[in-house]
Amino acid sequence: MTEFRRVGVLGCGLMGSGIAQVSAAAGYETLVRDVAPEIWTRARASIEKSLAKFVEKGKLPSGERDATLQRLSFTTATRDLKGCDIILEAVTEDLALKNVLWKELDAVCGEPTIFASNTSSLTIAAMAAATRRGDRFVGLHFFNPVALMALVEVVRTVTTSDATYARAFAFARSLGKEPVAAKDASGFLVNLLLVPYLLDAIRAVERRVGSVADIDRAMQLGCGYPMGPLTLLDFVGLDTTYQIAEIMFQEYREARYAPPPLLKRMVLAGMTGRKSGRGFYDYAADPPRLSELGL
Repeated sequence: MTEFRRVGVLGCGLMGSGIAQVSAAAGYETLVRDVAPEIWTRARASIEKSLAKFVEKGKLPSGERDATLQRLSFTTATRDLKGCDIILEAVTEDLALKNVLWKELDAVCGEPTIFASNTSSLTIAAMAAATRRGDRFVGLHFFNPVALMALVEVVRTVTTSDATYARAFAFARSLGKEPVAAKDASGFLVNLLLVPYLLDAIRAVERRVGSVADIDRAMQLGCGYPMGPLTLLDFVGLDTTYQIAEIMFQEYREARYAPPPLLKRMVLAGMTGRKSGRGFYDYAADPPRLSELGL
């Protein structure tokens, strides 16, 4: 355990609720802020379901599940996080929105509080610059599903202090994660390599290099990947991938990060993957069948 006692989480969507779960499970009092109580209800139900699976598989005693849930609390007031030792932000990839929240917190939080963003594509420096604690600002990028994925990218800006960086690593390890050091460049390590791969898979579909099913099967069997790139896109969310690609293209101005036209058309049509029920595959069927893409 690090010297942190109380953890704040901004946002309790898919990533925020996962971060809140592993934080509370690691023994930290965890306060989650989101805009409406109905969002808390969904997040808590998701956390309860996740913990129940661990109990069923014998990986978590029921007493620890109950203790984890008791350490979780929720609020709609951003300023309620002012007593936290570290605050992890997991709201939508909108720099303006993030910085509004960081400025509000910077004004009310004590000097020792560390700020950490879970952004997957924005630079940490762009957020740290909105505060007066650049030395106490760091990136902590978790992966979905947070409760199962071991990796956390720890991202240091040019202003992050040695002490903050060391504490961020120790905190990640205290959650049972494996931290790796990453430069503060859009996409960090994983997305810098992953996003062009996913976009190239979409371009291969556009050019009819292979079918959706064959591209997925080829990468599974040929490279030993657990799922093909188009299945992974549906899992991540095509809208999320489109947003990340746009941010990375604006950062690097390299064609490999530019969203393909097919991706844009699918997002405009509401075909965002599993969460909408349809992406490269149609999830109304069991097992899912290929979607008609009009190519």
